[in-house]
Amino acid sequence: MDLNKLNYCFLFLILIIYGCSEDKLSSISSLQAVLDNEIVVKDNVIACAASADKQGEVNVFFYPREGATNFRYFETQTINVDKNNFEDYTEKTPEILDVFNGKIKRFVINSTQEKWVIVSFVEDGKIHICNPIYLKHITKPTEKINTLAIDDVMPTMPIFSWQDGLYADSAIYFQVVTDSENNFLSGTYTYDKMFQYYKLNNVVLNITTKQPPTLNKSLTYGFTLMAVSQDNWVNMLTETNFSP
Repeated sequence: MDLNKLNYCFLFLILIIYGCSEDKLSSISSLQAVLDNEIVVKDNVIACAASADKQGEVNVFFYPREGATNFRYFETQTINVDKNNFEDYTEKTPEILDVFNGKIKRFVINSTQEKWVIVSFVEDGKIHICNPIYLKHITKPTEKINTLAIDDVMPTMPIFSWQDGLYADSAIYFQVVTDSENNFLSGTYTYDKMFQYYKLNNVVLNITTKQPPTLNKSLTYGFTLMAVSQDNWVNMLTETNFSP
């Protein structure tokens, strides 16, 4: 074969391979591309985000229901986009760490600007995604304070109550009780600024999958509170220990 023709064919082959590679990359670059031709369940992943201790770092928390797999994270470049346009979300692969010994998980994000993010996973052959989360770590960093009061008139069923901090737009409150080894005992959501262990009369969402144990007056437990805004940003985070 003529050398020039051979070089031409080689170049043509490279262009085809490169073009196919680019097409493949672009086909998986957006959340919309991932969701295309799949059964999608929207607003069905419990997730929120909070400022981390390190400057510019954010924890994106999510509840991995039993049997869920393929945890994925997507983000927009800026906040100035339509949060419901999935074409604007690009997949990233941040580190995933356990919280409460695996009952909750978190993506660890480093970002110099605010943006929208979405978490997805696969369950029963369907892709489940969360409501868009607004990362506000720059203009509205999560306040880490303790406004908690604990009423232990009934020691094994203490009543936890609290007040909002700087931000008054919290829409829901997430409470977690753990044992001394940080094992998850109960996880509940209330609209009220109070929760009694373990009564469900004012609980609007419960991720406790088995009956939690009766608290032991001789042991120490942990209590974590997240005050979450309508756009799933944690306004206030409280972590404390208590004894019934």
